[in-house]
Amino acid sequence: MPNIGAPELIIILLVALVVFGPRKLPELGKSLGQGLREFRRSTGAVTDELRRGLDTPAPADGVPAPVPTLTAAPVPAAQVVATPAVPENTPRA
Repeated sequence: MPNIGAPELIIILLVALVVFGPRKLPELGKSLGQGLREFRRSTGAVTDELRRGLDTPAPADGVPAPVPTLTAAPVPAAQVVATPAVPENTPRA
């Protein structure tokens, strides 16, 4: 993508001045600046989070940290519903 030089920037500003008028142009510039500032802030936060994730030290022995496991609560036999198994080669009705 080619860079925008001074002549192109002047043409863009003149078109914006004609389209929006001299009263709306400062408001548009202000809102554009605020949007860019918020965009930079959010991308900076994402980059910081990624760097923090990459900078966390790995375990010394090279084995990953254990992941906690979840166990299911036992279900009483009265709540278990058995379904009959159907062989795969038997046609179904």
